[in-house]
Amino acid sequence: MKKLFFFLIITFLFTACGEDCYNAPQPIAFKFVNASGENLITNGTLTNYSVKEENQKTIQLTKTDENLLILENVGAYNGTKNYTFTSNVRNFTFTIQSSEFKGGCDGYQINKLTFTGVGIDVKDENGYYKIIFQ
Repeated sequence: MKKLFFFLIITFLFTACGEDCYNAPQPIAFKFVNASGENLITNGTLTNYSVKEENQKTIQLTKTDENLLILENVGAYNGTKNYTFTSNVRNFTFTIQSSEFKGGCDGYQINKLTFTGVGIDVKDENGYYKIIFQ
């Protein structure tokens, strides 16, 4: 019985040492402003909005206290996917190009975002994308 118990303890230790880890892609945040720099969510102009993946799956959005929108669970794939932003103010499309993370853990990283749309300008700010509706 002691040998069996000792064997189980050793087996548990060897299987528990190799921790699984996963690096999720960095979150993507959008700040929507007008040409004067006013936040369109704060001033009540942008009220209805959604993001859909190319297969029409709706992407979960989280509004922060600073009235930024965070896209949840995007970029966890190899390749490029197309997305559509739809709102009461303006619609535009964007693509996210992602690849596998080449580090100590499994995961994905977002390599490139490309925006297309009439009447928008995008600036890569520190930690978020400022989308200027003109």
